[in-house]
Amino acid sequence: MAHGTVDQTDIQCPSCGGQCAFDPAQHDLLCSSCGSLWPLATDDDHEAATEFPYNPNAPMPEPPSLRGDQVHQCKTCGGEVIFIGAALSENCPYCDGPVVLATEGTAFATMALVPFRIDRAYAAGAITDWVNRRVAAPNDLTKVSAEGRIASIYAPFWTFDSKEAIEYWATYQVGSGKNRRRRGRKGRINIDFNDMLVPASPHVTPLIRDGILHDFKPSYLRPYQAGYLAGFAAERHHMTVQEGLDANEADKDVLIRNLIKGEIDKPNPRVERYRTDTTGIQYRRILLPVWILHYTYHGTAKKVVVSGIDGRTFGERPFSPWKLAGFSALITALTMAFGLVWGATGIL
Repeated sequence: MAHGTVDQTDIQCPSCGGQCAFDPAQHDLLCSSCGSLWPLATDDDHEAATEFPYNPNAPMPEPPSLRGDQVHQCKTCGGEVIFIGAALSENCPYCDGPVVLATEGTAFATMALVPFRIDRAYAAGAITDWVNRRVAAPNDLTKVSAEGRIASIYAPFWTFDSKEAIEYWATYQVGSGKNRRRRGRKGRINIDFNDMLVPASPHVTPLIRDGILHDFKPSYLRPYQAGYLAGFAAERHHMTVQEGLDANEADKDVLIRNLIKGEIDKPNPRVERYRTDTTGIQYRRILLPVWILHYTYHGTAKKVVVSGIDGRTFGERPFSPWKLAGFSALITALTMAFGLVWGATGIL
């Protein structure tokens, strides 16, 4: 990837030479000058879902990214973001901080992406609906959030498959009261993990991750093309496969422990320890689309995130202390009234 250079050929209109941008509503490139639509679909689109094997004991060299995209670095959060063609931004899509041209660094080639399926207008409507449904929100929240900035970005993710042969040692409860005690159990289970989605950047916060993880389907993947990024920003992949696997360990540990507890199917199970033999690792290095609203309420920065796949919306919001006090008083009054009625009926 050459610093400061962009090959615009792939996103220029063949009819008039104008600038094109990807249109999520029509899934094609749309020329901003003459309005022509140009398809991005190819006969090889099905290959985008291909998974690649990985052997931790004999890792293969990973191809670096060689595309001529402009790289910008956020001064606030440090994220390196690429912008295709004229889709330049004065702010980072992640944190709304300023971005500047960055010094070229090591990055790895993106294998596939899920194009934006939700356009800006739909995302803005989803954000408005989400804000309007917040209970105990300040009266001016709708107005303040409407003045925020909506940004779009393709966020870097991994998908991982693996086969786990697990040997575990656990305990569970038997009896009750003074007779309560714990018994031990040793067992083995096999688990197949398929398409575990793992953020490939520290800038993909839990809020962003939760907003995008719910409706990923491998059939949505398309081969990386500059045309899909035209009009949007994207963060580059910097992690090796092993670093991605390491980042997945905490989530995988929670899933394994929960599956062991389900296998035990006894009261109050506790996984004391386990060991696993991991084989069959396969991976993809992909980009997933997300819309992010940045707004500030009384000096505090907040976000609302909309999945670019299905429009699912999550966010951060303030509360009105007066409304919270009113709800608390109402709940207290209802509880007292219920107690009086219960007592009056003589039911004990």
